[in-house]
Parts: sequence; structure tokens; C-alpha cells
Amino acid sequence: MSLTFYQVAAIIVSVLAFATAFWLYKWVARQPSSNERIAEVGKLIKNGANTFLKKEYRTLVRFCSVAAILILVFLPSPIWKGEIINNITMAVAYIAGTIFSAIAGKIGISIATIANIKAAEAATKGIKPSFMSGYRGGAVMGMAVVGSSLLGVTLVLMLSGNTSALLGFSFGASSLALFAKAGGGIFTKTADISADLVGKVELGIPEDDPRNPAVIADNVGDNVGDVAGMGADLFDSNVASMAAALVMAASLSDSEKHIGMVICYAAIGLLASIIGVFTANMKEGGSPTRALNTNTYVTTAIYGILTAIATYVFDFEWRIWAASAIGLLVGVVIGITTDYFTDDTRKPVHMVAKACESGPAFTILSGISYGLISALPAMIGIGVSALAAYKVCEPLGEGFAMFGISMAAVGMLSIVGMIISNDAYGPIVDNARGLVEMGNLGDKALEITDSLDSAGNTVKAVTKGFSIGAAGLTVIALLGAFITEVNDAAAGLGIAGIEGGFDVTNPTVFFGLLVGAAIPAVFSAMLMLGVDRNAQRMVGEIHRQFDEIEGLKEGKEGVVPEYDKCIEIATTGAIKELIPAGLVAILSTLAVGFIGGVNAVGGFITGNIVSGLIFALLMSNAGGLWDNTKKYIEAGNHGGKNSNAHKAGVVGDTVGDPFKDTAGPSINTQITVVSLVASLAATLFLTLSIF
Repeated sequence: MSLTFYQVAAIIVSVLAFATAFWLYKWVARQPSSNERIAEVGKLIKNGANTFLKKEYRTLVRFCSVAAILILVFLPSPIWKGEIINNITMAVAYIAGTIFSAIAGKIGISIATIANIKAAEAATKGIKPSFMSGYRGGAVMGMAVVGSSLLGVTLVLMLSGNTSALLGFSFGASSLALFAKAGGGIFTKTADISADLVGKVELGIPEDDPRNPAVIADNVGDNVGDVAGMGADLFDSNVASMAAALVMAASLSDSEKHIGMVICYAAIGLLASIIGVFTANMKEGGSPTRALNTNTYVTTAIYGILTAIATYVFDFEWRIWAASAIGLLVGVVIGITTDYFTDDTRKPVHMVAKACESGPAFTILSGISYGLISALPAMIGIGVSALAAYKVCEPLGEGFAMFGISMAAVGMLSIVGMIISNDAYGPIVDNARGLVEMGNLGDKALEITDSLDSAGNTVKAVTKGFSIGAAGLTVIALLGAFITEVNDAAAGLGIAGIEGGFDVTNPTVFFGLLVGAAIPAVFSAMLMLGVDRNAQRMVGEIHRQFDEIEGLKEGKEGVVPEYDKCIEIATTGAIKELIPAGLVAILSTLAVGFIGGVNAVGGFITGNIVSGLIFALLMSNAGGLWDNTKKYIEAGNHGGKNSNAHKAGVVGDTVGDPFKDTAGPSINTQITVVSLVASLAATLFLTLSIF
């Protein structure tokens, strides 16, 4: 088959995904909703989310415009060297990547702020209709985001005929995702921490009590951080995995066939997710966690069968199919491991809940400890899948071993449509729970949304584990893409490239390794300090309102807090804090490259990958563990709500909030950005480094 056949097929599957998203959107919008109070609060949430997104994107347009000009002038080589068309192609691809990534976030916000209202009102009828409204709302984003990523990559490749342009497209997606995830994460956790500390710990009022001035900002945060931010993040991961695989496929023998294979497998992954979404269901009285996880396993099986059929029909290499299958299976194993450490029916949550009886210090100590332990199985899984994929494909010839790793990453992210659907379900039902409480829909509806929210937390932790694992394989593949770009540039310049990998005893490599390993720690600290500073300002504002607004604390009829003041604090603080942390990651990569050259950058990427993955896994899993510990206690265990154990659990959740929703999931985007900057600037590092 010609390459055009696979590209046209990918475009058709992308269009089918958009059609599915449109049908699901209409289905969710048709669900009944008539409660005036819920409609009023829902509108406040929608307006707050859209206002933040508008301000954030306005800031990012300025950053991306400067970045596009620098790319035009310097990448892939300085424009005065005469290859002007390559620079223009790279800059246009970069801009396209930022636009597609921004659209992914906007689509998520649009559906989530409708689905939360529908899921809340459906909870009065039972758990099944509420679950379906939340899940299908999340699936709109899943279909639209993955359809966009497949369509974007295919169109860039078709129009440019240049796989290096895909790195520009991927960098556009990654840079916007990095700032969107960081900004959204700072916003959401500022509000969540402030609302919890003043509401639950100080005043002993319910989580979504409408008297709390931060409660609307908290619900807005679920959308801008966990929906828009995560949508852009997983869009970026999917694009990066395809870009890395396609760059390496282009350097192989019979390159057209292998490029076609990458596109074919990605299209089948999206098709499997479309089928999986329509098989999603839940019986009345069933477990929402089991329903979501079963869906993932069904989609995984469909993908494995369809890719095996495609491999046979189109005469692809079975070894490469095996590498893809290894990535997918390890992704599922990482998800199961994450589930063990975060599910409130498992031992780690129960042990941390028990520790809460002894005070918040023990909550933090036990949670951190389990978070550290949880990193090991996932790290082993990523290492085993990379090693197995490498060895399986090594006999095929030069370049195929690293290509095998890139295909394992494509395999792990093949069902990303399902992963995003599950992930977006979490914040939608979290919002629905708040709306049920603010709309006074009754204890039964609150119990249902609590159970859906708990499932969302567990599955969200699983999807984060999945995306971090996929990011690990993707950046190993991007390291291979970096070597390919360096060697291509070196051949063009008639100088030596990178032969046989990186020697860690080489001082320049070791220098890069140490600096690269330190960046995730600094990056995480900057984001969490941003949350800390912002939350302190908001806590002060909440105290002011409770002190100055007469009758607010007592809940007198007609007395309403100034919700917009808290939304403004969260918005202003997040916009102010989101750029510096991202710049540290980008500028440090350039600094190491210009000081130590390509060998130092190779060490830098390697250190960044290893350190970044450990930090991301620790923070995501510990955060999910603390969140579900709090919910486990609130369900009536270890003293229940307003007990000392509950207050300790809330403190643990407060620490876990920026862990799991700000720093943790932003790190996988940070390591992707670092790897892409290195690949794009490979020619500059070859010719302009000091050592």
C-alpha cells in the first residue's frame, strides 16, 4: 500500500472521531436539567472557566509568538544559511501545534461545563444515568482531542513531506500544554486548598457549602486544570509519540512502509477507542470504577486484535507489532499498579487512613512512603518495555531497535482516546457532586455523586500513571529522535555525530546528566510555591469575607459571598506563575547545549527522564492516595467527618493537591518539551557549543 492510502485512512478515522464527539455532545446536551439553582451555579462555573482560559491563552499567544519568531530565525538552522523554506515550515508547524493544543483545551471546557449540570441532576434518578452523563461528557473530549492529534500529524506530514516538521508541530503542542497544565494546575489547587482548609478544617462546613467564597473557584479549577490542562497534556503526549516514531521511521530502510505502519497503528488506536466508548455501560447499583476499568481493558483487546489483523493484511513486521503490544500491555500493568496504591478499597489507603488517627504528621509520612514505593513497579515496567521492545526489533537491522521503543510508546498511547475519556469523567463528576450539594438535591443524590467522584479519583490516578508511563517511553523514543537529528545534521555539515550512544564517564555527558536530573525538582518546586503563595492570598480573602459580610458564616437567607473575588485571585496568580517554571525547563536545555554540545544534552535528557519520571509517579500516586484517604474517612471510617482523623486527612489531601494536579502531571510535559527543544536545536548545539 502507498503512504497516501494510510494518510487518507487516518483522516477518515479522525473525521469519524469528530462525528462521534458531535453525537455524544448532542446526547449529553439533550439530558434533562431544570433546577434553577444548579443552572445558576453552573453558569458561574462556565463563565469563570472561560474567563480564565481567555486570559491564559492571551498570555500564551504572546509567548508563542516570540517562540515562533525565534524558530523562524534559528531552527532547524540559522535562516541566513540559506534554507529559508525549512525555517518557514518549522515555524508554521509550531504555530499549528499550539493552535490544535489550545482547541483541545477549549473543547474540554465546552462539554465539561454542560456535562457537570446533567450528571448532577441525573443523580436524582440513579447512579447509571449520572454515570453515563459524566462519562459521555468526558468521551467528547477524548474523541475530539485524539481526532485532532491524528489529523494534525497526518496533515503536517502530507503538506510538508518532512518528518522534522513534525517535531515543530509537537513542540508547539508541548509548549502550550506545559503552560496550560501548569497554569490550570495552579488555579485549581489554589482554590481547592483554600476552600478545604478554611471550610473543612477551620469551620467544619461541608466540602461544597455555598457559604464558602472559594467554592465556585474550586469548581472552575476542576475544569481549567483537570479538563483543559489535561486535554492539552495528553494531546501533546500523543503527538510526541507519533512524531518520534515517524522521525525514526524516516531514517529506516523501506521508510515509506514504516511511516505508513505508524500512521496505521495510531488510526487503529483511535478506532478502538471509538468502539470502546460505545461499549461503556454500567448497571444500576454497579461499581463505576469497575465500569471504567473494564472499558479500558475492552479497548486494549480491540486494539491488539485489529493491529494484528492489519499487520497480517499489510505485511508489516511482526516484531514491530510485538513492540507495540508490549507497550500497551505494560501501560495496563502500570495502570493496575497505580490503582492498587490509590483505590480506597485497597490496603495503602486503609493504612494511611489509620495513620490519620495519630495526626497529620503521620498522614504525610505514610502517604509519602507509599508514593515512593509506588514509583518502583512503574519504573520497572517502563524499563522492561523499553528493553523488550529494543531487543525484539534489534534483529531487523540498524535503527530498528530504537524504532521498536518508539512503537512501544505508540502502543501504550494507542488507546489514549479512552484514557482521556476516563480522565475527563473525573472532574465532571467532581463538579456534579458540588452542584448536588449547592442545589440541595438530597442525601441520596449526594451519596451517588460521592461514589462517582471516588471512582473518578481512582481512575484519574490510573490515567495519570498511564500517561506518565507513556511519556517515559515517548521521551526515550525522543532521545532516539534527537540522535537521528544530530547525525543527519552532522552528515550535512561533514562532521562527527553521535556514535554508539552516550558515555556517562565523559565529563560533558555527566555534567548534562546532573543538571537534567535537577530540573524536575526545581520545576516542581516553582509550581508548588506558586500554589502556596496564591492559596495564602485566597485564604486571607475567605477570612475577610467571613469577618466582614454579615450573616455569611451563619448562612442567613439572601447573603451571598463574593465568589468573583476568589476567582480573580486564582486567575491572576496562575497567569503570573505559569511562565517562569516553563522557561526554566526550556532555557536550561539551551544553556546546557551551548555549553557542552550534543553529548551534554544527551546526558541532560537522560537525567531529566529518570528524575522526572520518579517525581511524577511519586507525586501523582501520593496525591491520589491522600485524596481517597480523605474520602474513605468521610464515608464513615476512623471517626468519619469532622473527626481528628478527618482533619488530618484533609491536611494530607491539601499537600497532595499540588502534588497530583499541578506538579506531577506537568512533569511529563516538561520532559517532552526538553527532548523536543534538544532535537530542534541539534544543529545549533553541534556548531555553537563552548566545549
